[in-house]
Parts: sequence; structure tokens; C-alpha cells
Amino acid sequence: MTATPTSPVRIGRPAVWALGMLALATGALESVVTPTLPLLQRELHMSRAEGGLLSTVLLITGALVTPVAGKFGDRYGGKRVLVRLMAVVGLGGLVSSVAPNLPVLLVGQILQGVMVGALPLSFIVVREHLPAGEAKVAIGVVSGLFVGGGMAGTLSAGPVAEGLSRHWMFALPTFAVIGATVLVNRLMPHDPPSRSEGGGVDWPGLALLSGTLVTLMIVLAAAPELVAGQPLVLVALLLVLAAFVTGWTAVERRAAAPMVDLRMLARPAVWKSCALTFTICAGTAVPVYLLPQLFEVSSDAYGFGASATEIGFYLLPGAVAAALAGPVAGVGVRRFGSRAVVTTGVGLMVVALLALAAVHAEIWHLVVGKVLVGLANGLCVTAMVTRTATAVDRGDTGIATSLVLVTRVLGFAVGVQVSAGILTASTPSGSDVPAESAFATGFAVAAAVTALSLLVTRTMSKGVKE
Repeated sequence: MTATPTSPVRIGRPAVWALGMLALATGALESVVTPTLPLLQRELHMSRAEGGLLSTVLLITGALVTPVAGKFGDRYGGKRVLVRLMAVVGLGGLVSSVAPNLPVLLVGQILQGVMVGALPLSFIVVREHLPAGEAKVAIGVVSGLFVGGGMAGTLSAGPVAEGLSRHWMFALPTFAVIGATVLVNRLMPHDPPSRSEGGGVDWPGLALLSGTLVTLMIVLAAAPELVAGQPLVLVALLLVLAAFVTGWTAVERRAAAPMVDLRMLARPAVWKSCALTFTICAGTAVPVYLLPQLFEVSSDAYGFGASATEIGFYLLPGAVAAALAGPVAGVGVRRFGSRAVVTTGVGLMVVALLALAAVHAEIWHLVVGKVLVGLANGLCVTAMVTRTATAVDRGDTGIATSLVLVTRVLGFAVGVQVSAGILTASTPSGSDVPAESAFATGFAVAAAVTALSLLVTRTMSKGVKE
């Protein structure tokens, strides 16, 4: 049974800004754990391994839910699925805010993880109700506010947790999510489904993808210790990972209605966007993880001994730059094309990371570096999502952008785990302070990974429609 085509209702600025406010709130809620992880470990008596699990479980859930949300949004209508998804996010935020221990907090984070699927659903709604040119700018606004919300959550979580409690750092953005969802439900018209309702859900593919992502996170988190102590265990984990990947690929190729359409990934516009997004986000994750660690190192060593509140203040300029990058990228893609915007962003990020590797002795060095990284990441990711969303048929918008957003999550998770591994390997026995060279190595590795993106950008079309 196929949906009957209807003329879409044009939306105004209030509806677009309601989506933007929802993206801002979800971005803030997504990011509160990372800057406050030491505080959570202390208050909930978590080990380092448990802390690593807490910092990645939301990303894993998001990577799983995003393709499901995009597919259902294409099938049943973006607004309908978006509102229901955000109800789950609100519940997860409330559970996290009252969690008395780690198991309950993990449940809350798993529920919150479905928020990552909100962006492709927003893109479905925007494309359905706006002309192509205005849709690019609107997608840029929504993407930029999501990035800005993430940075705002990173810088505000510490002060809120220290000034009020860890409970409020989850509760405040959760209240904002609930309020923005109510506005979206009232201001946004319903969009008609773009696909038939048949085909069912690809549960085997989803289960195998879950196993793949969980195993990948375990490998990344445990690799530094296993290489030195139990290499055979690491080899066994890699074999399990390879088996999951092989099985998932085989199932998705044969499925009548695959949850992740690998044929979509074969399209040049989509796979190039995914490759660029992965490398750029992996490079970005390194300073996102390392800079707060460097700020926190005692001034008696080589750091600055900053508190959580001071770290948030130092990261504020980067949050502003990231928030502004989305709308700027949307306008830039419309005028100059996606290739020009992405190339500019990649070049800016490589320069910033190399500068951080060479010079990081003063606070302003780190602040300026974070501003440039935040601006560059916002330009690149927004341009990639905008390019993908407008390069496929309307009915494929959710699936295509979901693939890009999944690679964003995976890139960030890989970058964080690699950074943690570098610090762990460079920490002398009996000490909690890693060698200063570990930070320079991390920034240099991130610059090299990001620079690989230029090999792909050279093959991209300009992305400007006359």
C-alpha cells in the first residue's frame, strides 16, 4: 500500500526555529557526560572501564537507532516518528537525572541515545515543506544548532554539576527537550509518508549491527591493555568483530527491506560524504577529549589545574564558533558548493591541530585551537549532511542522512577511544599524569587523519545547482 501524494504545506520560520531549538536541546543533553566523567566516576564509584562504557553507550545506541529512525521517517512521516522518538529521549533524560547508581544511569543513557535519530527526521520534514534552496539553509541551521548544543552542554555541565548536582545537569536539558518537542508538535504540519508501509523491520540486520558496534567499542577500549597483557584475547575479539561485519553485510545485501541500504552507500555522493564525515569527526574527537584533560592537569606538572567550571569557560569560544558554523555552511554550500566549504573546513582543521601539537603551553593557545577546530568541524559536517540530503530523492533523505550521521557517531567514538589509548599508554606506572608528549602525539595523529579527507574532496563535484 503506497501513500497518496499530497501537496506539502509550506512552513515558516517559527517551525524551523522550533526544530532548531530541539536540536540545540538534544545536543546539550547528548554531551553532558564527557566533561563530567571524573565527577560521575567519583560519585558513583565507577572504575575506568565502567566510565568508558558510560561514555560510549549513548553513541552505540544512537548509531543503531539512527538508520531505524530514518527509515521509519521515510515510511511513516518525519514528524510522526520524531515526536515519538523525543518522548523516549525525554524519559531517558529523566531516568538519568534521578539515577542512584551506574546500572540505572546506563538505562537512562540507552534511552537518551535515540536522540541521534532526530536529525535525519528533521531533514525529512524540512525537505518536505521547503524549496530546495531554502531547505539547504534550514538544514544548516538545524545541524549547526545541534553542534552548538553539544558544545554548550560540554561547557555548562561542569558548572551545573558543581553548583547544583549531577542530577540537574541531566534534568535541565531534558526539560528543554520536552518543551521544544511540544513546540515542534504544535508548529510543524504533518508530512505525508514517502514510502510504502510494507517490508517489515530488518531485525536480523539490526541485531548483527548491534553486535558489530558493541564489539568494536570493546576492542577500542581494551586494545591498549590487551596488546601488552593478553594479545590472544585481542585477536579473538578481532575475529568476532570480523564475523559480525561479514554476517551483517551478507544479511543486508539479501534483505528485501534492509535497515541500512548498502546499495545507497554505493552511490558516490553518499559514500564520499560518509568517508569524509568519519575522518573529520575522528580528528575532531581528539581535541574534544584531550583539551579538557590538558586543562585539568596540575600546574605543578605542565597543565593548568583548571576546575570543571573554568574548563567550561575556556571552551565557550569554541561553542560559539561551532554554533555559527552550521548556518554559515548552509549559506556557503548554496553559493559556492559543498566541495569548497568542505575543503576550507578540512584545511582549517589540519592547521589548527598541527598548531596545537606544536604549541600548547598557554591557555590561549588551546582556546584558539578549539575555536578553529569547532568552526572547521561545523563547516564540514553541515556541508556533508546538506550535500547528501539534497543529492538523493526525497523518499531516500532519511536513509541517506542516517548513513552520514552513523559515520559521524562512529568517527567520534573511534577518535575518543584512540585518544584515551594514547594517554593510557603514555602514563607512567603509579602515576595519574600522562607524559606531555602524549598530547602532542594525539593532536598530530588527528591532523594526519583529517588530512586524508583531502584525497576524497578532490574527487567531489562542486555541489552547486544552477
